[in-house]
Amino acid sequence: MTGTAPVKPAEFHVYDTTLRDGAQQEGLRLSVIDKLAIAGFLDELGVGFIEGGWPGANPNDTAFFESLKSGGPDGQFRLQNATLAAFGFTRRVGMRAADDPLTAAVRDSGAPVACLVAKSHDRHVEQALRTTLAENLAMITDTVTHLRAEGQRVFVDCEHFFDGYRDNAAYALEVVRTAAEAGAEVVVLCDTNGGMLPNWIGDVVAAAGEIGVPLGIHCHNDTGCAVANTLAAVDAGAMHVQGTINGYGERTGNADLVSVVANLELKYGWPVLPAGALAEATRLSHAIAEVTNVPPSGRQPYVGLSAFAHKAGLHASAIKVDPNLYQHIDPALVGNDMRMLVSDMAGRANIQIKGEELGFDLSDRDLAAKITDQVKEAEAAGYTYEAADASFELLLRRELGQLPELFAVHSWRVFTQSHHGDEIDTEATVKLTAKGVGQRVVGEGNGPVNALDHAVRNALAPAYPVVDRFELIDYRVRILDQGHGTDATVRVLIQTTDGRRTWTTVGVGQNLIEASWEALFEAYLFGLIHSQASPEADVEEPAAPVPAGV
Repeated sequence: MTGTAPVKPAEFHVYDTTLRDGAQQEGLRLSVIDKLAIAGFLDELGVGFIEGGWPGANPNDTAFFESLKSGGPDGQFRLQNATLAAFGFTRRVGMRAADDPLTAAVRDSGAPVACLVAKSHDRHVEQALRTTLAENLAMITDTVTHLRAEGQRVFVDCEHFFDGYRDNAAYALEVVRTAAEAGAEVVVLCDTNGGMLPNWIGDVVAAAGEIGVPLGIHCHNDTGCAVANTLAAVDAGAMHVQGTINGYGERTGNADLVSVVANLELKYGWPVLPAGALAEATRLSHAIAEVTNVPPSGRQPYVGLSAFAHKAGLHASAIKVDPNLYQHIDPALVGNDMRMLVSDMAGRANIQIKGEELGFDLSDRDLAAKITDQVKEAEAAGYTYEAADASFELLLRRELGQLPELFAVHSWRVFTQSHHGDEIDTEATVKLTAKGVGQRVVGEGNGPVNALDHAVRNALAPAYPVVDRFELIDYRVRILDQGHGTDATVRVLIQTTDGRRTWTTVGVGQNLIEASWEALFEAYLFGLIHSQASPEADVEEPAAPVPAGV
């Protein structure tokens, strides 16, 4: 390596602001129960501080802090690793901090730490606060002094610090000095507009460091550099990093705290989380995504589904020799896993590794080469196996002679009719044999695929009751040869779950219903194959239908 990591400070803070700054993301709305759940996951990850929100200014945040005082709804919620912080503002212009109701809300929140935002950009003081530069400094001193006297630890976030430093460096630095002299433990330099680049950040943090007070960093991602800017600040002496899980936040988000701590632990060699906690990062990142109802990004560094996914045949050949030749870390260090993608770019090594992942022996070079050619031909026709592992497994089973005939479909058809002014009626008929018994079943639905799903489910249920657990949860269609109009080839992807695992199958054809049937047929076949090996498959739960109109 050409570079070396800086020496870790004797005291170092990892401060999460998902529940406050992250919650400002467009479309993200967290209830008190959501915030408690996320706080529990953050505490499990081992962050040092959890900023719960702004009590007094936001009713939901106020309710969150009140709930924590009594241990949550069940009285059992306790933070094991993290310290709770309440966010607030310096007292109002012309008012004593002791008399300011918003300051009182922070003081009475029950949080051991108060994190106060203070103006550090002279134009913001004069134009947004509409007060003097001297009064702004007095507001900082009065509020920090008051909260310290009331027994709270205080951090100060210097809002718009980097832009303010560019316009009036002397005043921005005076805000830092004033906050520290008033009793702030850490003064956090904020790139509020997210417009900085790493070398700019480093220069300014180094200049602020000459004051000799503990500094923190809070970066937004508007240049795509929030994580890099955070690390640049650490290199320049910051001992406190702020961010949000999964990079949540308004506009383009905040620094992704997962990436920040992973870089500090794995690249700098700094232990900043409890021992073993980083190995839970993928699980906890995805668990928080479930609570926020924001789908996790597959391309998120370290914990994304695609973070260690390999597609090119050249990569796979090297990975067979040494998995780390095309991976910057062992995925297990962050609780992730390597994935081998199967596509028209795949070589024989991809197929062999993917086969091993699925439990099949493809060590025979000729067999692996034959399957590789089949995959390339299928992908040229429109199939995609990197998004449909279940269909790829069925392809392997067919070639290896390991595909059981759990049922045989003799015919299927779909009938749709509409009378003027009436609703459209859709019927599907499926004829099949399962466990030696023939079935002819008619299913009705709100669309052809919905009707087919009902028909095949009802036809299979007498032989395989477990199908009642199968639920089609996603249906996607893509036109592959645009310009051909309504006779274009289409690809259908169907995602199915049985409550324990989820799988995706693919179908291709010029007829949308034909392509849908292929993906649907494989979804049921794959699910039944795996249910045969699972003793839990006898547990029956009602399944929801395919979304209406599909």
